[in-house]
Amino acid sequence: MEDFSSRLTGGPVLVADGAMGTFLQAAGLPPGRPGEAWVLEQPDKIAAVHRAYVEAGAELILTCTFGGTQARLARAGLADRVAEINRRAVEVARQAAAGRAYVAGDIGPLGELLAPLGKRTCEEAVELFAEQAAALAEAGPDLLYIETMSSLDEVRAAVEGARRVAPHLPLTVTLSFDSKGRTNMGVRPEQAARLLVELGVTAFGVNCGHSLEMSEGALRAMHEEAPAALLIAKPNAGLPRMVGDEAVYDATPALMAEAARRFVELGARIVGGCCGSTPEHIAAIARAVA
Repeated sequence: MEDFSSRLTGGPVLVADGAMGTFLQAAGLPPGRPGEAWVLEQPDKIAAVHRAYVEAGAELILTCTFGGTQARLARAGLADRVAEINRRAVEVARQAAAGRAYVAGDIGPLGELLAPLGKRTCEEAVELFAEQAAALAEAGPDLLYIETMSSLDEVRAAVEGARRVAPHLPLTVTLSFDSKGRTNMGVRPEQAARLLVELGVTAFGVNCGHSLEMSEGALRAMHEEAPAALLIAKPNAGLPRMVGDEAVYDATPALMAEAARRFVELGARIVGGCCGSTPEHIAAIARAVA
């Protein structure tokens, strides 16, 4: 395959994958057990999700390592298996992609507040992100993909950690925006865009989020702040609502496809889905942006 950065800047829009966790739960992942545990215990089930998205038209798949930092794995008694889990996740994704999709080493937030609001110092956060990024990089992904961020301090820490151990890899960052048009830490999309331009990441944008409309508004603000930036849109499949104990997402594949076209008009070079999105959503997006 063509080098990822060259493909991002010079080729057609890249279609990314969709949700992972909901599929693993449907496949029997016990409540409270992180998907990362199945990287070692049930890799075939993770590979099956990757393959479903590739078959649907995804050209970029994220490793099952959203919670792959030591801080998050410790909650499942897996603190001593950070390197093993992250390396294996890249291998599983690479085998499933079979040369048909780029593999992104996925890095999610720590799930805790940084000082002064929390006890975790920024330098500790950098070390945690660096540990995960080093393990991912060792297995040879095409890029590192920092996602679902809400704090600019944590964004800085994640970028610094990744750059410290893998300066050769392309690096992307996305943030999640809620119902007030800001992240849950109060960050406006314009602020995020300014910082990420300053940090010189390969591409940045929005993922997850309160609704398709909220993600579109945030992406528009980023585009207006940084019109030359390569942007990413990987939103939830609409606004979730609870039906019993289950979160139901109402955006149909057709609605996601329409949104993807609008995201591309706003400068998105990577489009896909997050929570609630399925291979059917990704297939519709792939057809819409072809």
